[in-house]
Amino acid sequence: MAPTMNQPTPNPSGKKSSPSSERATVLGGLVKAESMVQIALALPLSTIIGWVIGDALGRHFHAEWPAIVGLILGAIAGFVQIVRIANQANRSHL
Repeated sequence: MAPTMNQPTPNPSGKKSSPSSERATVLGGLVKAESMVQIALALPLSTIIGWVIGDALGRHFHAEWPAIVGLILGAIAGFVQIVRIANQANRSHL
């Protein structure tokens, strides 16, 4: 018989799990998923933002090199953000 929404799902260990522990497990999974999304978006978005800012400065000052510098600085900022997120996740996992 499949469990319905009103019935608690059976625990394989035989122990009854409280709704608060199930909720904490679900929230923990969502937090991990959110940090993975941050890692996936950090490098491309920071690179694009750096390039756009550099391109705007290049158009303002009539030069081509600020776009390249912005692209490089954006990529560096993305890598730094990835390292920060990974360190934070590693610290919270311990």
